[in-house]
Amino acid sequence: MKKPDVSLSINNRVGYIEFYHPNHNAMPSDVLLELEETITLAGRSDAIAVIVLKSAGDRTFCAGASFNELIAINSVQDGEQFFSGFAGVINAMRVCPKLIIGRIQGKAVGGGVGLASASDYCLATQYASIKLSELSIGIGPFVIEPAVTRKIGMTAMSQMTLNATEFYSAEWAKSKGLYAEVFDDIEALDLAVTTLAEKLSSYNPEALEHMKSVFWEGTNHWGTLLKERAKVSGKLVLSDFTKAALKRFK
Repeated sequence: MKKPDVSLSINNRVGYIEFYHPNHNAMPSDVLLELEETITLAGRSDAIAVIVLKSAGDRTFCAGASFNELIAINSVQDGEQFFSGFAGVINAMRVCPKLIIGRIQGKAVGGGVGLASASDYCLATQYASIKLSELSIGIGPFVIEPAVTRKIGMTAMSQMTLNATEFYSAEWAKSKGLYAEVFDDIEALDLAVTTLAEKLSSYNPEALEHMKSVFWEGTNHWGTLLKERAKVSGKLVLSDFTKAALKRFK
């Protein structure tokens, strides 16, 4: 079985960052850190004009944070560090000077919705339904909430959060602004992603960088905010309610 990893390839000035985990592309802390570092590296590369964020496989885009790692948390410090993983990736995407296109081929859960929301432009297949399941186990999507709310609005974010066991369709996500387009299959998705990325890569890089900064105006405080949110989740994961909920999944 292929080991979890993050890779970066470059073609026609487009940097393709791909992450993989055999458990439905769930993200343990080490993979999240590698993803954060790879996004930062790609953002600094003169060979890359535009970034595409994608995952391996044809089923799940990202199942969120590693559940096995979540169950193993036994201190507030470990909890904060665990939930800081997605905070690091979202902030890396936010401050990256290159536009990031999200290629969402399948379901996105929890942190996976956060990654899609932190992309500057998202394309998906009809199978890319989304769910925020955190509240059902006694925590909440605190770290990813700013990115999700910024993309789809507080009303849609709260609807997803409170209906924590429900998947919302790709078309619903498109109607709320998370996805720009939804395609019938991966082949059509990949053609659209490549076409858009290569077209953008031919544009004035200074204009693209300034446009990116406009997209993210008003988020300079996120470096602190997301760390504070990670502390909240880090404490909640140790609650009696959450520990009992997690035991049911063992």
